[in-house]
Amino acid sequence: MTSILLGLAIFLAVLLGMNFIRVILGPTLFDRLLAVGAIGTNAVLLLAIIGFVYGRPDGFLDLAITYAILNFVGVVAVAKFLDAKREVDPDALGQAAPLRGERDQ
Repeated sequence: MTSILLGLAIFLAVLLGMNFIRVILGPTLFDRLLAVGAIGTNAVLLLAIIGFVYGRPDGFLDLAITYAILNFVGVVAVAKFLDAKREVDPDALGQAAPLRGERDQ
């Protein structure tokens, strides 16, 4: 069982590396934001697996839940900030995205 969990941990570490590459090379800011959210999700899963490997899932799962909440709040805050910035200046993010009222026309 431990070898399966360690294999999953290695797989998640590879996924973390791929997401870091997406954060660095992402073509748009929103791709980078999605990659940061995926990094947070993979880190939560990695914390849970490490907790089961060490036989202490109670402490590690508490850390994983706390990190998941912080990750969610951070990603939502940055998305709200970028949305507000786009409403003020559509070209500020490097692309001319339609504003909320212009999408339906």
